[in-house]
Amino acid sequence: MAETPVIKKMEVVPVAGYDSMLMTLSGTHAPLFTRNIVILTDSLGNEGIGEIHGGDYACAFLNEIKPLVEGKEIGKYRSILQEIHKIYENVHKGLDDLQTLDFKKMKHVVKSEWALECALLDLFGQFLSVPMADLLGEGKQRDEVEILGYLFYVSDKNKAEGAPLKYIDESSSPDPWFRLRREEILTPERIVEEAEAVKEKYGVSNFKLKGGVLAGCEEIKALKALRKRFSDARINIDPNGAWTLDEAKELAKEMKGLVTYVEDPCGPEGGYSGREIMREFKNATNLPVATNMIATNWRQFYHTVTLTACDIILADPHFWGFDGAIRMSQLLKEWGLTWGIHSNNHFDITLAAFAQTAAAAVGNIAPIDTHWIWQDGQNLLDDTPQIRNGKIILPDAPGLGVHLNHRRLEEANRLYNSLQSHDRDDAEYMQYLIPGWTFDHKRPALVR
Repeated sequence: MAETPVIKKMEVVPVAGYDSMLMTLSGTHAPLFTRNIVILTDSLGNEGIGEIHGGDYACAFLNEIKPLVEGKEIGKYRSILQEIHKIYENVHKGLDDLQTLDFKKMKHVVKSEWALECALLDLFGQFLSVPMADLLGEGKQRDEVEILGYLFYVSDKNKAEGAPLKYIDESSSPDPWFRLRREEILTPERIVEEAEAVKEKYGVSNFKLKGGVLAGCEEIKALKALRKRFSDARINIDPNGAWTLDEAKELAKEMKGLVTYVEDPCGPEGGYSGREIMREFKNATNLPVATNMIATNWRQFYHTVTLTACDIILADPHFWGFDGAIRMSQLLKEWGLTWGIHSNNHFDITLAAFAQTAAAAVGNIAPIDTHWIWQDGQNLLDDTPQIRNGKIILPDAPGLGVHLNHRRLEEANRLYNSLQSHDRDDAEYMQYLIPGWTFDHKRPALVR
């Protein structure tokens, strides 16, 4: 007789949601984004859930591994994942490099089975009547998790006139933030207005600006405007390696006293890796540096720390796995470095999962990233975690502590099925702004 419940069914449900015309180095977000939801049902009738990046590649992989999952005990979740890794260990070998924000390589950095890991931990937590955080590392370290107000430049969606898909219009929303997040935001003044709206709705005290859109000197103006308006806030910028080393060193002169840290200010150039270039940046500037690009697996992390190229590792559980992200926090604490979480646009299942992970991270962690403020209102859960006073309070319930709304899931799946393409392509809608636009990891999106 099984000692823990058996997984009777594994479902993979691809879904889509609406997005703003958010801008990054890679271009602009399309009107819709995609994700994959994993649902496990065990022999007690409990349901465990997980969420991962979208795309046909991830969906196909998750469906392929069903025979390795169904019929197994939830208490053997580590051996389930171990078997998957042994079978597929060569699939991503030599391909998991995100140093230049090339989203064609994202599928080799994100490991789809981490959505399965989340769903397994959710089920096991329910069986043991403990939160998911208690199953990770040394257990739950905190009851609430601080987030960053993630700020973006936003283009004018009306410029995509004639595109096959339309951006969502929230101009009639009674919520000031919901209205503003769909409008054009390209100036320092508008960035400050964005930050004010985010602070008013979610109570955040700290901000990160996604750079790599305008010339570096223009983005520094936005940081200065934020500092003038929010004198006590932690303010950071992430240009995704768009700046050359020389440019980054010049901009650093203006960033001292302005930012708490700079995330991936520069990347590979002149035959040198992003890790080597970041080390040179630190040598020249002594500014604290964060990354989610030059250390996305343990081998890359080894080279990053031996070069002392980084101070803060943003350990996205969809890169590292949930257990791996917590092991990273343990290492960083012992080595005097800082742990945080990197985010991509996501639904509220990921919000709940990242909150549980950050609650289990040891040490004095950085406020975590989340895109949820841009997706807020598109809930797939009955009990979406709420952000108040800039923090997510963990639910007093076992596992993830949340419950799937199947009606909303079906609606999101129908939206997904209406799309001709399910893979992320930030260049497609960028071409409505600049005809013929192509990605260049050393030129900000609007610098052409």
